[in-house]
Amino acid sequence: MELLVAVMVGVLVAASVHLMLARNVLRFIFGLILISNAANLTIFVSGRLTPQAPPLIPEGADAPLVTVANALPQALVLTAIVIGFGLFAFALTLVYRTYQNLGTLNSDEMRLAEPEGENGK
Repeated sequence: MELLVAVMVGVLVAASVHLMLARNVLRFIFGLILISNAANLTIFVSGRLTPQAPPLIPEGADAPLVTVANALPQALVLTAIVIGFGLFAFALTLVYRTYQNLGTLNSDEMRLAEPEGENGK
């Protein structure tokens, strides 16, 4: 099972790098989200994908009696999902405003502060 997830993470990273190398800013944002999901999946798999008991300690015991699930990767992934969604919403708003102001999403054509020629004309 972990081999399948490792292959899936590799495919997600490859697709995200392909999207992030495009000249379109919107594709870059989608690539950023894909690589964020690949990192989340990697963290989630680090907690093992075996069905185990919930991480509860019985009253009076110092440690769980049986093998339990690791809750830390799940908490980290949940936090990362919320932060990733906030980043996506902010970046999408920036892309939308950029398109309104410049009329393009091509990063090569976004030259508001740069001169077009070598002499600045």
